Amino acid sequence: MSWAPETRADTAAKFGTEAFYASLGRAFVTMCAIIPILFLIEALDVAIGSGTLDLAGGILPHHLDGLDGVLFSPFLHAGWDHLYGNAVPLILVGTFALAGGGRRFIWSTLTIMLISGIGVWFIGDPGTVVVGASGVIFGYLGLLVGRGLVERSWWNLAVAAFIGLLYWYQIYNILPTDRAVSWQGHLLGLVGGFVAAFLFRRR
Repeated sequence: MSWAPETRADTAAKFGTEAFYASLGRAFVTMCAIIPILFLIEALDVAIGSGTLDLAGGILPHHLDGLDGVLFSPFLHAGWDHLYGNAVPLILVGTFALAGGGRRFIWSTLTIMLISGIGVWFIGDPGTVVVGASGVIFGYLGLLVGRGLVERSWWNLAVAAFIGLLYWYQIYNILPTDRAVSWQGHLLGLVGGFVAAFLFRRR
């Protein structure tokens, strides 16, 4: 009978193990360290003229000069309220997404940003500027659900369901119910999460 030794990543993926909780703790600290950067960016935007960075780095649907927003828009927000509303859910879903492995997290994040951002650029409302980490947040939620299904990980599904219950009032934002909200970015972010879960699944 042949067998392969268990890797550190395999151990960290097992719910209830010491490595699992250690990975979760490191991921939480990392995500908490990212949030102040977003607040610094918003403070800089306010200092140089509110909305200046948003216009320069946001996604401008159907405009070539707004295509660079695919990379920059998740770091920008349309005011403090917008940022406050994204900060806590980003920490929550980001922590569990990152706990699945740093390399997978980076590639998954890039996939979510590309699918959500390019999709918004193609089908977003002309004349709008799209900014915010919401697409990435919905992407991480899709990533957790996708991992639960693809990798048969019940704890990923449980976390996604718990976060979904906490923020159930935000889920409807994947539908065109409010013109001030980029439902396209939310919906495509969710799709991007599922795609990333399949592409970067643990084999």
